[in-house]
Amino acid sequence: MSRGQVSRRLKETLVIDICGKARPRERIVETATSLFRRHGIRGIGVDAIAEAAGTNKMTLYRHFGSKDELIAECLRHQADKAERKWADLEAAAPGDPLGQLLGWCRLAAEFLAREAQGCDLANTAVELHEDDHPARAVIEAFKTAQRDKLASVCRAAGAAEPELLADTLHLLIEGARVSRMSVGPGGPSARFLTAAEAAVRAAVGAR
Repeated sequence: MSRGQVSRRLKETLVIDICGKARPRERIVETATSLFRRHGIRGIGVDAIAEAAGTNKMTLYRHFGSKDELIAECLRHQADKAERKWADLEAAAPGDPLGQLLGWCRLAAEFLAREAQGCDLANTAVELHEDDHPARAVIEAFKTAQRDKLASVCRAAGAAEPELLADTLHLLIEGARVSRMSVGPGGPSARFLTAAEAAVRAAVGAR
């Protein structure tokens, strides 16, 4: 895709007020995240990102040093947003780990239904071929932390085998995302919530 085509498409589809309100660094991250999600990390270059963000390549490199570092920062930004969802779950069911666990299942199902393009971090991992790419450490740390947090909630909820339940739920959501992208929302991913809640009931019991 040419720079001109990218530019025209961005004018039609990107949220314009991102460029109008955010500072350059934030604007570049938001714009790059949107472009990477739409075109893949290999499908878009720094020139197009800078143009779409209303800045220039020199400013982009001053903030991030390289495209690889920008990719890693975009993933950190997404990981931070996902991490904050745990606080929302705890606030919705304070002192109730089973409620938080069932809330996680519902929240994951909502994201699955809404995000047709899947998980940004998992999608990036598929595209990466370099073991030493800075984004790899971000992805591994985030996925591990999410699974460990899930295990902690499973343990607090009284699961007989909390590690197994956490792995089951983690694999269910990761697999459902791939299924959603490959065969659409009417495929096996449509049963994610039913399967996840059944796993919780089997391990913990449900109200």
